[in-house]
Amino acid sequence: MANKDYYEVLELQKGASDDDIKKAFRKLAIKYHPDKNQGNKEAEEKFKEINEAYQVLSDPQKKAQYDQFGTTDFNAGGSGGFGGFGDMGGFEDLGDIFGSFFGGGFSSGRRRNGPEKGEDIEVNLNLSFEEAVFGVEKEISIYRHEKCTNCSGTGAKPGTNSKTCDRCNGTGQIKVQRSTILGNMVNITTCDKCGGKGKLILEPCNVCRGTGKERIHKKLKVNIPAGVDSGNIMPLRGQGEPGNNGGPSGDVYININVKSHSVFKRKGNDIYIDTHISFPKAALGTEITVPTVDGDVKYTIPSGTQSGTVFRLKGKGVPRVNSHGRGEQFVNVIVDVPKSLNEKQKDALRSYMEACGESPSSGKKSTVTDKIKDIFK
Repeated sequence: MANKDYYEVLELQKGASDDDIKKAFRKLAIKYHPDKNQGNKEAEEKFKEINEAYQVLSDPQKKAQYDQFGTTDFNAGGSGGFGGFGDMGGFEDLGDIFGSFFGGGFSSGRRRNGPEKGEDIEVNLNLSFEEAVFGVEKEISIYRHEKCTNCSGTGAKPGTNSKTCDRCNGTGQIKVQRSTILGNMVNITTCDKCGGKGKLILEPCNVCRGTGKERIHKKLKVNIPAGVDSGNIMPLRGQGEPGNNGGPSGDVYININVKSHSVFKRKGNDIYIDTHISFPKAALGTEITVPTVDGDVKYTIPSGTQSGTVFRLKGKGVPRVNSHGRGEQFVNVIVDVPKSLNEKQKDALRSYMEACGESPSSGKKSTVTDKIKDIFK
């Protein structure tokens, strides 16, 4: 933060009083605190700037030096520096401060005794080309934790009781008073004796070992919509691991993988195939049978079709997922050149060359291979 205006960072005018500086810091620190803006890198950087500015402006000696020289280099002026947040003690102490403002919501970690969403589960699912195109019902297998059937989720051995935690008196939380730069603050943390549950299990269940949950094998039927492709991820909401302390269950995410096809090639919602025809059919035109995902269809190839010509079959592609309409099917025509000819075929080709006004350019008789090359130039 070289050449940074610390007053501007705290949204103050130069010469602001100590009380104004403290109030501005508290207001902005609460707004940009990392626990309130999880995953927001910009907020995290802003919070660091606010913290650095406060370290300078809240220290009379550093503030006087800054007001006089406008420098951010205080390495020779005292301990702490800006790398570790000096007297602030880093984010951990700030978390304790804000914990008292928000009932523990801004402590160094999430409240362990508060509602927490369960973990997500990932499953890989392989589909054939046709299953992906038209959709299919599939059954997937997962392992997840559910309420223990032996203890009904209490975690206690059947026939035994649990007792109220004597450390937190059943609240699941304990209060710790600490001295901070803003005065004496009360920090609320999770009880370390009962883990935030408020109760102590005297004899744990011998099935779940006191957790209240057991791991089971579960089979789920899922409807795969038409048009899915490799790389698609299908969520099943609420089918993952159960939440804690009344929190919602996690989700199951199905990673789709579609097997390749021997004939059809897919690009998005379009399908591509190659079809081979002979030179005479390409020259004279012909009717061919084209395979599609819906079955074979007839298509007329016009006379004079060149190798590499692409025809379109409208609406014969892949359905659009959860929408209307389908892609197209594109047919790439490949004109085959025969690799071996009998004498009758050779004579026919020679006659064709003569009819085209073609003749050997040298005195020697051209070979059949030379003539075929001339035909397909």
